[in-house]
Amino acid sequence: MTVRTRPALWWRMGIVLSAGLGLSLGTASLVYFTVQSNVIVLGYFIGAVYWMVQRGTVDAPAPRLRGAATLYILITGLVSHVLLQHGASPLPGLVSGPDRLANWSSFFLHYVTPVMVLIDWLALKPRNAAAWKDIPLWLTFPLGYAAIVLARNALFADFPTPYPYFFFDPTERGYGYVWGQIAQLTVEFVLLGLLVVGLDRLGTKVAAKVAAKASAKVAERLDRS
Repeated sequence: MTVRTRPALWWRMGIVLSAGLGLSLGTASLVYFTVQSNVIVLGYFIGAVYWMVQRGTVDAPAPRLRGAATLYILITGLVSHVLLQHGASPLPGLVSGPDRLANWSSFFLHYVTPVMVLIDWLALKPRNAAAWKDIPLWLTFPLGYAAIVLARNALFADFPTPYPYFFFDPTERGYGYVWGQIAQLTVEFVLLGLLVVGLDRLGTKVAAKVAAKASAKVAERLDRS
Protein backbone atom coordinates (compact mmCIF):
# COMPACT_ATOMS: atom_id res chain seq x y z
CA MET A 1 0.00 0.00 0.00
CA THR A 2 1.50 3.34 -1.07
CA VAL A 3 1.01 6.66 0.69
CA ARG A 4 -1.30 7.76 -2.15
CA THR A 5 -3.82 5.13 -1.10
CA ARG A 6 -3.63 5.83 2.64
CA PRO A 7 -6.60 7.57 4.33
CA ALA A 8 -4.23 10.03 6.07
CA LEU A 9 -3.22 11.61 2.78
CA TRP A 10 -6.79 11.97 1.55
CA TRP A 11 -7.99 13.32 4.88
CA ARG A 12 -5.34 16.02 4.80
CA MET A 13 -6.24 16.85 1.23
CA GLY A 14 -9.79 17.28 2.53
CA ILE A 15 -8.51 19.79 5.10
CA VAL A 16 -6.81 21.72 2.29
CA LEU A 17 -10.07 21.70 0.32
CA SER A 18 -12.14 22.85 3.32
CA ALA A 19 -9.82 25.72 4.26
CA GLY A 20 -9.43 26.71 0.60
CA LEU A 21 -13.18 26.78 0.02
CA GLY A 22 -13.78 28.78 3.17
CA LEU A 23 -11.21 31.39 2.20
CA SER A 24 -12.22 31.61 -1.47
CA LEU A 25 -15.98 31.80 -0.90
CA GLY A 26 -15.73 34.63 1.62
CA THR A 27 -14.73 38.26 1.40
CA ALA A 28 -13.29 38.77 4.90
CA SER A 29 -9.89 40.45 4.99
CA LEU A 30 -6.67 39.30 6.59
CA VAL A 31 -7.29 41.52 9.63
CA TYR A 32 -9.48 38.76 11.06
CA PHE A 33 -7.91 36.02 13.18
CA THR A 34 -10.28 33.60 11.48
CA VAL A 35 -8.71 34.27 8.10
CA GLN A 36 -5.16 34.21 9.44
CA SER A 37 -5.62 30.91 11.27
CA ASN A 38 -7.19 29.28 8.20
CA VAL A 39 -4.33 30.55 6.02
CA ILE A 40 -1.90 28.93 8.46
CA VAL A 41 -3.84 25.66 8.32
CA LEU A 42 -4.04 25.81 4.52
CA GLY A 43 -0.32 26.46 4.16
CA TYR A 44 0.66 23.79 6.67
CA PHE A 45 -1.48 21.03 5.19
CA ILE A 46 -0.49 21.84 1.61
CA GLY A 47 3.09 21.37 2.81
CA ALA A 48 2.12 18.22 4.70
CA VAL A 49 0.50 16.64 1.64
CA TYR A 50 3.55 17.49 -0.48
CA TRP A 51 5.91 16.07 2.15
CA MET A 52 3.91 12.86 2.52
CA VAL A 53 3.91 12.21 -1.22
CA GLN A 54 7.58 13.08 -1.67
CA ARG A 55 8.79 11.04 1.29
CA GLY A 56 6.25 8.24 1.04
CA THR A 57 5.19 8.56 4.67
CA VAL A 58 1.88 9.01 6.48
CA ASP A 59 3.55 11.11 9.19
CA ALA A 60 2.89 14.83 8.93
CA PRO A 61 5.99 17.08 8.95
CA ALA A 62 6.94 19.71 11.55
CA PRO A 63 4.78 18.28 14.36
CA ARG A 64 5.25 21.33 16.60
CA LEU A 65 3.96 23.59 13.82
CA ARG A 66 1.08 21.14 13.38
CA GLY A 67 0.25 21.59 17.07
CA ALA A 68 0.29 25.37 16.70
CA ALA A 69 -2.00 25.22 13.66
CA THR A 70 -4.34 22.93 15.59
CA LEU A 71 -4.49 25.33 18.53
CA TYR A 72 -5.13 28.37 16.35
CA ILE A 73 -7.94 26.78 14.34
CA LEU A 74 -9.59 25.49 17.54
CA ILE A 75 -9.45 29.03 18.94
CA THR A 76 -11.16 30.21 15.76
CA GLY A 77 -13.93 27.64 16.00
CA LEU A 78 -14.62 28.03 19.70
CA VAL A 79 -14.47 31.83 19.83
CA SER A 80 -16.81 32.06 16.85
CA HIS A 81 -19.34 29.53 18.12
CA VAL A 82 -19.36 30.57 21.79
CA LEU A 83 -18.59 34.31 21.83
CA LEU A 84 -19.72 35.53 18.42
CA GLN A 85 -22.60 33.19 17.57
CA HIS A 86 -23.63 32.52 21.19
CA GLY A 87 -23.98 28.82 20.46
CA ALA A 88 -26.46 29.27 17.60
CA SER A 89 -26.55 26.59 14.92
CA PRO A 90 -24.91 27.63 11.63
CA LEU A 91 -27.03 25.22 9.59
CA PRO A 92 -30.14 27.35 8.85
CA GLY A 93 -28.08 30.01 7.10
CA LEU A 94 -26.71 27.44 4.66
CA VAL A 95 -30.07 26.82 3.00
CA SER A 96 -31.91 30.13 3.30
CA GLY A 97 -31.31 33.86 3.40
CA PRO A 98 -29.53 36.31 1.09
CA ASP A 99 -26.00 35.60 2.36
CA ARG A 100 -25.78 31.86 1.77
CA LEU A 101 -22.37 32.10 0.08
CA ALA A 102 -20.94 34.01 3.04
CA ASN A 103 -22.59 31.56 5.42
CA TRP A 104 -20.99 28.63 3.59
CA SER A 105 -17.63 30.37 3.82
CA SER A 106 -18.11 30.89 7.54
CA PHE A 107 -19.24 27.28 7.97
CA PHE A 108 -16.05 25.94 6.39
CA LEU A 109 -13.79 28.40 8.24
CA HIS A 110 -15.37 28.05 11.70
CA TYR A 111 -16.73 24.51 11.79
CA VAL A 112 -15.63 22.08 9.07
CA THR A 113 -11.93 22.93 9.07
CA PRO A 114 -11.54 23.06 12.89
CA VAL A 115 -13.31 19.71 13.30
CA MET A 116 -11.25 18.07 10.56
CA VAL A 117 -7.98 19.40 12.01
CA LEU A 118 -8.96 18.19 15.49
CA ILE A 119 -9.71 14.70 14.13
CA ASP A 120 -6.38 14.77 12.32
CA TRP A 121 -4.64 15.67 15.59
CA LEU A 122 -6.41 12.89 17.48
CA ALA A 123 -6.21 10.08 14.96
CA LEU A 124 -3.24 10.54 12.63
CA LYS A 125 0.53 10.43 13.01
CA PRO A 126 2.94 11.54 14.29
CA ARG A 127 1.89 10.93 17.89
CA ASN A 128 3.40 12.27 21.09
CA ALA A 129 5.23 14.97 19.16
CA ALA A 130 4.07 18.10 21.02
CA ALA A 131 5.61 19.23 24.30
CA TRP A 132 4.15 21.18 27.20
CA LYS A 133 6.91 23.77 26.71
CA ASP A 134 5.56 24.49 23.22
CA ILE A 135 2.44 26.17 24.62
CA PRO A 136 4.02 29.58 25.48
CA LEU A 137 5.54 29.68 21.99
CA TRP A 138 2.21 28.82 20.39
CA LEU A 139 0.47 31.59 22.33
CA THR A 140 2.76 34.31 20.97
CA PHE A 141 0.66 34.43 17.80
CA PRO A 142 -2.83 35.09 19.27
CA LEU A 143 -1.37 37.43 21.91
CA GLY A 144 0.71 39.19 19.28
CA TYR A 145 -2.42 39.52 17.15
CA ALA A 146 -4.22 41.26 20.02
CA ALA A 147 -1.25 43.57 20.62
CA ILE A 148 -1.06 44.52 16.94
CA VAL A 149 -4.80 45.27 16.77
CA LEU A 150 -4.64 47.60 19.79
CA ALA A 151 -1.38 49.28 18.72
CA ARG A 152 -2.62 49.77 15.16
CA ASN A 153 -5.80 51.46 16.32
CA ALA A 154 -3.86 53.72 18.67
CA LEU A 155 -1.53 54.79 15.85
CA PHE A 156 -3.96 54.89 12.91
CA ALA A 157 -7.36 56.23 13.89
CA ASP A 158 -8.78 55.90 10.37
CA PHE A 159 -7.71 52.28 9.82
CA PRO A 160 -10.54 50.29 8.16
CA THR A 161 -12.12 47.62 10.37
CA PRO A 162 -10.45 49.01 13.49
CA TYR A 163 -11.92 46.40 15.84
CA PRO A 164 -12.30 43.02 14.10
CA TYR A 165 -13.96 41.59 17.24
CA PHE A 166 -16.15 43.25 19.86
CA PHE A 167 -13.82 42.39 22.75
CA PHE A 168 -11.16 44.68 21.27
CA ASP A 169 -13.51 47.68 21.12
CA PRO A 170 -13.03 50.18 23.99
CA THR A 171 -15.59 52.65 22.61
CA GLU A 172 -18.41 51.86 25.04
CA ARG A 173 -16.77 50.15 28.02
CA GLY A 174 -13.21 51.47 27.94
CA TYR A 175 -9.84 49.77 27.89
CA GLY A 176 -10.41 48.17 31.27
CA TYR A 177 -13.03 45.97 29.65
CA VAL A 178 -10.73 45.21 26.71
CA TRP A 179 -7.80 44.19 28.91
CA GLY A 180 -10.12 42.12 31.05
CA GLN A 181 -11.37 40.28 27.98
CA ILE A 182 -7.83 39.69 26.74
CA ALA A 183 -6.78 38.37 30.15
CA GLN A 184 -9.76 36.00 30.25
CA LEU A 185 -9.11 34.78 26.71
CA THR A 186 -5.43 34.26 27.52
CA VAL A 187 -6.31 31.96 30.41
CA GLU A 188 -8.74 30.07 28.18
CA PHE A 189 -6.15 29.76 25.41
CA VAL A 190 -3.60 28.39 27.87
CA LEU A 191 -6.13 25.77 28.97
CA LEU A 192 -6.90 24.97 25.34
CA GLY A 193 -3.18 24.58 24.63
CA LEU A 194 -2.89 22.20 27.57
CA LEU A 195 -5.84 20.27 26.15
CA VAL A 196 -4.21 20.05 22.72
CA VAL A 197 -1.01 18.58 24.16
CA GLY A 198 -3.00 16.38 26.55
CA LEU A 199 -5.07 14.96 23.69
CA ASP A 200 -1.85 14.13 21.87
CA ARG A 201 -0.65 12.20 24.94
CA LEU A 202 -4.04 10.50 25.27
CA GLY A 203 -4.02 9.54 21.61
CA THR A 204 -0.61 7.93 22.09
CA LYS A 205 -1.89 5.80 24.96
CA VAL A 206 -5.05 4.79 23.12
CA ALA A 207 -3.08 3.85 20.00
CA ALA A 208 -0.67 1.79 22.11
CA LYS A 209 -3.55 -0.09 23.76
CA VAL A 210 -5.22 -0.75 20.41
CA ALA A 211 -1.94 -2.02 18.95
CA ALA A 212 -1.34 -4.24 22.00
CA LYS A 213 -4.83 -5.76 21.73
CA ALA A 214 -4.38 -6.35 18.00
CA SER A 215 -1.02 -8.04 18.61
CA ALA A 216 -2.53 -10.19 21.34
CA LYS A 217 -5.32 -11.35 19.02
CA VAL A 218 -2.85 -12.20 16.28
CA ALA A 219 -0.69 -14.14 18.74
CA GLU A 220 -3.76 -15.98 20.01
CA ARG A 221 -4.77 -17.01 16.51
CA LEU A 222 -1.24 -18.22 15.76
CA ASP A 223 -1.22 -20.30 18.94
CA ARG A 224 -4.53 -21.91 17.97
CA SER A 225 -3.25 -22.74 14.53
